[in-house]
Amino acid sequence: MVAIGAPTEVAGLALAGVTVLVAEQPEEAVAAWAALPGGTALVLVGRAAAQALGPARLDATEPLTAVLP
Repeated sequence: MVAIGAPTEVAGLALAGVTVLVAEQPEEAVAAWAALPGGTALVLVGRAAAQALGPARLDATEPLTAVLP
C-alpha cells in the first residue's frame, strides 16, 4: 500500500506501515505515481495529488486507488 499526497494528509499513514510518497506540487504527484513500486495493489491519494493525477490514472483498474477525504 502506498500513499501519495501532502505531508499533512499522508504522514500519519507511515505509522500503519504504508509507504508514503510526499507530493506537495502537481509534478511531484505525477513523479510519485510513475515511481510506484512494482506490485502496488492500493494507492491512497491526497486531494491535490488526485487533481494533479487526473481521472485517467485514478480510474484505472490497477492499482486500486482511493482519494483521501
